[in-house]
This record gives sequence, structure tokens and C-alpha cells, in this order.
Amino acid sequence: MRGGLTQRVSTELRAEMGRQRISQRELARRLGVNQAVISRRLAGEQFSFTTAELDRIAEILGVPVDRFLTSPVTAGAA
Repeated sequence: MRGGLTQRVSTELRAEMGRQRISQRELARRLGVNQAVISRRLAGEQFSFTTAELDRIAEILGVPVDRFLTSPVTAGAA
């Protein structure tokens, strides 16, 4: 998997999906894409999510989009 922001976004997105018990299949259905697209992007095998896609995913999951951009380690640091 690629490092940096792409990995952080994928990790946080998977974690949020787990908390909400939303499957890749369900997220893909709500986004109107094939489940394989979600799977490949989460695994870093395909291009990362666009900002428009992240905005829509955040809307679907009912969380702020910055949830995917801030890792738990840096969230409290200032």
C-alpha cells in the first residue's frame, strides 16, 4: 500500500466503516460504483479516492470529511 495521506485515508475509512458496520459492498452501492473499485482503493491497488468521492463517503457515513484525513495519533497533538 502507498504511504502517507493515501494510506491514512484508507485506514481511517476502513475503521469508520467497521464502527458503522458498513460493508464495502454497501458503500459501493450507495456510491453507485462496483464493489471491486472500493476494495482496490482501500487496498491501495488503484488510484486513491477523489476529494469529491471522500466528500460523498463522509456524507453517506454521517461524519465530517476530515475524519479520514486526521490520524488518531495526530488528532490530539497541537
